[in-house]
Amino acid sequence: MRRRRARGARPAGPGLTDRVHVGTSGFSYPDWIPRVYPSGTPASRFLAAYGNRFNAVELNVTFRRRPTAGAIAGWLRATPDHFRFAIKAQRGSAVRALLGSAEDSVQWLTEPLPYFGSRLGAVLFELPAEMRRDGPWCDGDVDRADRALVAVLRAWPETVPLVMEFLDPSWLVDETFRALADAGATLCATDLPGRDEPTLRRTSTRHYLRLRRDDYDDDALDAWAARVRPFLESGDEVFAFFKHDPVGHAAELASAFADRLSARIGQEPVVR
Repeated sequence: MRRRRARGARPAGPGLTDRVHVGTSGFSYPDWIPRVYPSGTPASRFLAAYGNRFNAVELNVTFRRRPTAGAIAGWLRATPDHFRFAIKAQRGSAVRALLGSAEDSVQWLTEPLPYFGSRLGAVLFELPAEMRRDGPWCDGDVDRADRALVAVLRAWPETVPLVMEFLDPSWLVDETFRALADAGATLCATDLPGRDEPTLRRTSTRHYLRLRRDDYDDDALDAWAARVRPFLESGDEVFAFFKHDPVGHAAELASAFADRLSARIGQEPVVR
């Protein structure tokens, strides 16, 4: 039996910011002026302005192309030392990794990530909805699908914090949960419109929420904060990102959610 590993886990520090990372999916939205960014903020200063308000971002651009060393250096310069980046693994290589070239694809995906240093919070590895656990890509063979997932997990570097997002619910079974726990990888909890709220499964000391509904009222935010609280009290890390929108309401939801977590744990706010 493989030994359970906690990928990239850092010991919890005295402040809430060491364990809670809240923000939005993306930051480069001109229409967020003036609701989120001050009037007159140039695009080159969006990330700096975002970093003054939040302590984490989920980067969308990395889903389309692998980040370069130069791009990473610019992102690091624009944000404070406590700021963390969650990146979406480039979609083509993520799919190819599951289709049979796990080692080569994982190596290509993770090659530039050491440039982030300790600022890398998580890598989101997304399996698209069409890749069902019993789908045509594996000839309907769930054992073959499970072996493909394990191959990816084994190829993934232990020092890179991995989060797996399964957009088809056929993957949300005990076999998947055991494989993630054995590898110390995190199961992403994705809250999608038209579906029941996802179950939070502890497969590592890191938890990752993608809150993708257009809006969350006060009761919904309170409920999510209550669900997260036991993990925080046990010393785990939590990442939570709200779906971007054209007007900046997602940033307001992120701020409100971070305030609730701060109030529940009794620490300083994680956003300014």
